[in-house]
Amino acid sequence: MIGKNLKWFLLILCFMIGVAKAVASPDDVVKVTADGVISHIANNRSVLEKNPGKIYEMVDQLIIPRFDFISMSKWVLGKHWKQASEAQRSEFITQFKALLVRTYARALLEYSGQEIKYFPSEQNPKSNIAVVKTELTSASNTHLPILYRMHQKNEEWKVVDVSVDGVSLVTTYRGSFATQIKKNGFDSLLNELSKKNARLEASTSK
Repeated sequence: MIGKNLKWFLLILCFMIGVAKAVASPDDVVKVTADGVISHIANNRSVLEKNPGKIYEMVDQLIIPRFDFISMSKWVLGKHWKQASEAQRSEFITQFKALLVRTYARALLEYSGQEIKYFPSEQNPKSNIAVVKTELTSASNTHLPILYRMHQKNEEWKVVDVSVDGVSLVTTYRGSFATQIKKNGFDSLLNELSKKNARLEASTSK
């Protein structure tokens, strides 16, 4: 069975910035950058294992630019985005970004040659949305479908959602965040995210 962290591996794997700017289609962005990540992990594994904190630097420098966190934050928060102040929105984007980095950074070290298959993307010619389909196969021959919802912004394809085995990242967080806001307010959500990020960073740095 594929572990929880490894289930989200391609979330990190497929959006290394690499040569992404040189390719035109979302399919090419996924394939070319994934190959670059695999090479990077292989060449730096010993360094990353000795100093896990280095993973954060790599993710922040090479992966984060491939996401449109403003759009993701708007969709995750739904109606609460409109109700939040500018300061609250800014802090949420910061904490949400940090949450994704800290939650999945260590998953990079779990990659050990699992097969990745790529399938033709689905694009609506009337919109700037594309869905890139991939599949991760483990050593035990377990197949895990991973879909990337991307949109084109400033002539670059960026991810706005990821679905792993049918479970949407945006939908999942939207539900949990809405519950927290309804129960204790927006500032309480920001406080909880900050605390969680601190715990995740401390555990990874050990």
